[in-house]
Amino acid sequence: MDGSNKIPSYIDAHNHLHDLRLGDLAPVIAAMRNAGVSRCVVNATREDDWAAVESLALAYPDFVIPAFGIHPWHAHLAADGWQARLVGLLEKHPLAGIGECGLDQWVSSPSIEVQMPVFLDQMRIACQMARALTIHCLKAWAPLFDAFDDVPPPRFLMHSFGGSIETGRRLIPYGAYFSCSGYFLHERKAKNIEVFKQLPPDRILLETDAPDMAPPDAERSHPLPGKLNHPANLPCIGRALAERLGMDAGSFAALTSRNALRWCCQSLSC
Repeated sequence: MDGSNKIPSYIDAHNHLHDLRLGDLAPVIAAMRNAGVSRCVVNATREDDWAAVESLALAYPDFVIPAFGIHPWHAHLAADGWQARLVGLLEKHPLAGIGECGLDQWVSSPSIEVQMPVFLDQMRIACQMARALTIHCLKAWAPLFDAFDDVPPPRFLMHSFGGSIETGRRLIPYGAYFSCSGYFLHERKAKNIEVFKQLPPDRILLETDAPDMAPPDAERSHPLPGKLNHPANLPCIGRALAERLGMDAGSFAALTSRNALRWCCQSLSC
C-alpha cells in the first residue's frame, strides 16, 4: 500500500446482479462502485437468465463479467439444444465464463442422475473454449470427483466453498480456486473460516452471492429489507474476513482481486 487514502479495489467473484429482488440496478451499481467494488462476475442459473446477464454485460462492459450456465437445481429445465445456444453466447462474449453450474445432493430433486450430464456438458464446453467455470457443490463431493475423472476440469472456482480442508486439499491439484462469502462470518460458520486459513492465499477469492448469503448485521454496510444481501457489502465483508484471517485489509483486497482476474480472465485483457 502507498499510504494514501485510496479505497482498496475489490472484485466480487460471484453474484446474481440480474436478480429482480435487487430492484433498479443503476443505484445498486453506483453504490458498489462508490464502496470500492471494481468488477463483478454475474452468474446466470438457467437459460431463462442468460439474456438478462448478457444485457448487464453489454450495459456495463467495464464492470460486469458475465457467466452463463445452468445451476444443478434447474438441470431438469435444460431444453434440447441448450449446449449449442450456450456455445453461441460464449462466442459473442470472449470474456464470459460458464456458471453457475455443479452438483447438489442437499436437494432431492432434480436427482444427481439428472444433474450430472448437464454439469459434464458444461465442463466439456468450458474445456473446449478455455473458459472459467463456477462450480456449486453441496453434499455432492464424491459425484464431483467422479465427474472430474470423466472430464478433467478447466480452471474453476468453488463458489462459497463449504467443504473440509481435506476436500480443499484434494481439489487444489485440479487447479481449484475457492471463494469465501460473507455468510461465513456468522458465528455458526466459524469452521469455514478455519478452512480458509489453511488454503493457499493465491487461491482465495471474495464473493457476495448477492442478493443471497447475507453477512451478519455488523458486516452489512448496505442493509436491504428482508435480510437480502446488497452487493456493495463486499468491501465490508472483505475487511472482516481479512481480520479473521490475520491479514491487512488492503493487502487482502489486492490479493483476492489478483486471484479473481487470474481465475476468470487468465490470458484475456481485463
